Amino acid sequence: MVEEEISQGDVLAAQTRLALIKNVPSLEISDEANLLAEQLLSQGAVPRGSEEDALHIGIAAAQGTDYLLTWNFKHINNAEMKSRITEVVEIFGFVCPQICSPEALGGKSND
Repeated sequence: MVEEEISQGDVLAAQTRLALIKNVPSLEISDEANLLAEQLLSQGAVPRGSEEDALHIGIAAAQGTDYLLTWNFKHINNAEMKSRITEVVEIFGFVCPQICSPEALGGKSND
């Protein structure tokens, strides 16, 4: 899903984005991820029409990732949405990954 999304748009920018994630392992879309995505939508934590956003969150939570990196400030990475998303994810027995932009993650550079 992510690879398809970041492959769109400007060709050079897409190549740069793809190169940045080449060593990032892909996560499986499990039954749990699909069920959690549906709950995020039905509980209003993610708006209808944003099914892929809900699935991104469901995959990250079901796989137990520590972080969900996103530039989607409209439906995922804002204070109101993150609070509601965390609530729903935890109600259904998962630990919600820390939602932040790549820039906010910081950390050490591999340079």
